[in-house]
Amino acid sequence: MAGRNKSAVAEAVRGELVITRDFDAPRELVFNAWTDPKHIVQWFGPRDYPSTQMDMDVRVGGVWRGCLKSTEGKPDLWLGGVFREIAKPERLVFTFAWEEPGERGLETVVAITFSEHEGKTRMTFRQTPFQSVTERDGHHYGWSSTFDRLAEYVAQN
Repeated sequence: MAGRNKSAVAEAVRGELVITRDFDAPRELVFNAWTDPKHIVQWFGPRDYPSTQMDMDVRVGGVWRGCLKSTEGKPDLWLGGVFREIAKPERLVFTFAWEEPGERGLETVVAITFSEHEGKTRMTFRQTPFQSVTERDGHHYGWSSTFDRLAEYVAQN
């Protein structure tokens, strides 16, 4: 029985990405940076694949869609999803899927909580499920670079 519990924990860890970041900005600003297309297009995407377009219908059931453009001339990446939960400024839940066939086309769910912590905004980001550790780790790299850009953006606004 103990072996089963360890296996279940390992499976949960493999299938979920969790990133917690503190931003030196008010919670309302960080939340708005995620939900206002004029803001999100300024910081969304990793440094080597920044967003060039972001269309959003920010309501439960509303669709979002964006384009990431390579700084190295690689093909554009389109992505999108549907908003599932919006609780301003505490929580945001949406689906996420690449618009390509194969493994990268799997729809995942992103759940983000925003809380005040020691005068800053603590953002806890969760994305699940992933089909492989490699896919999860690739998203970790991309989101970490994206959140570096978000930190810079909210510090300027």
